[in-house]
Amino acid sequence: MIRKSGIPAAIWVLGFVSLLMDISSEMIHSLLPLFLVTGLGSSALAIGLIEGAAEATALIVKVFSGVLSDWVGRRKELALLGYGLGAASKPLFALASSVDTVIVARLADRVGKGIRGAPRDALVADLAPPHLRGAAFGLRQSLDTVGAFAGPLLAVGLMLLFANDFRLVFWIATVPAALSVLLLAVGIREPAKASGERRRNPITRQNLNRLPAAYWAVVGIGAVFTLARFSEAFLVLRAQQTGIPLAAVPLVMVAMNAVYALSAYPLGRLSDRVSHRGLLAAGLALLVVADLILASSRAWPVVMAGVALWGLHMGMTQGLLAAMVAATAPPDLRGTAFGFFNLVSGLALLLASGIAGLAWDRFGAETTFLLGAVFAAAALILVQRSRPHRLP
Repeated sequence: MIRKSGIPAAIWVLGFVSLLMDISSEMIHSLLPLFLVTGLGSSALAIGLIEGAAEATALIVKVFSGVLSDWVGRRKELALLGYGLGAASKPLFALASSVDTVIVARLADRVGKGIRGAPRDALVADLAPPHLRGAAFGLRQSLDTVGAFAGPLLAVGLMLLFANDFRLVFWIATVPAALSVLLLAVGIREPAKASGERRRNPITRQNLNRLPAAYWAVVGIGAVFTLARFSEAFLVLRAQQTGIPLAAVPLVMVAMNAVYALSAYPLGRLSDRVSHRGLLAAGLALLVVADLILASSRAWPVVMAGVALWGLHMGMTQGLLAAMVAATAPPDLRGTAFGFFNLVSGLALLLASGIAGLAWDRFGAETTFLLGAVFAAAALILVQRSRPHRLP
């Protein structure tokens, strides 16, 4: 079924699946740095390594789930397994009495994200008409991000209501996660494949040679981009330095994700009409400015201005990078293409978050964000110097 916008209804359903899971995840993740610092005595370096390892795990696992989805020719079942594992990990956060348990829960949650990510993105590409692919990715990202700002907002309200009871909020977060899995199970029907189509191992040399130079250019730029965009846990820690009440700190994620959600769909539609290269460069320029603002002051209005620009750069670039991968990969290798893109980005994220945490502990928050600005500027130079025909 196609809606008036031209975007298939199944993509809307996938968006609401992402929305529910993100409500659950962000209720937890917006509080987790504070829980680790105030409840379990963690350092900023430990948080950076945990967050970097967790997100890198998710992105690396996408390689295997993407390859498998291409090999078996099925996307939904893998996505369902990933969402199910994510939902099953949520109670561990509420039960955690040590950093080790948090690490196990965080890694399990991100393995689930990794399993579902590439098959889901490939499913969006399979379902969307080519001329609306940017809009489709933008819509799914926008609905996903509505959940990403609704989750911290709920976390703030529940922390105020229940006197900063982290564990109770974590228990409540299990409900939307379970609803997400249920909606995916009953609300999505995978498009039929061509009858008699023979499935082959996607990661043979012959198949990998079919991924063009333009695809690998997107992978390289995405890696440098990820070095500049370390874990958003550091936005939460920066907000804590402004001196606002503990329960209100997650509002920084509400603000960032509100801007992200409002901008992702219209900018996704814009990406179907303008140069991808130019739009990506604009997003990187915004990230440079955001990092410089966040480095300049601990005042609440200044921090929130930097956070808002961070959210705008996310809305401008995240769906765009996904659309660029889809545009440069053969249809039968889309899962694999998303998987390798996320493998490289995952390794970059692990490195970036470790560097950010080490800089924070040794030199302060200002240095962390200045380093982010340097990496973003390097990615911007790389995009500007790339040959126009190498990027879609």
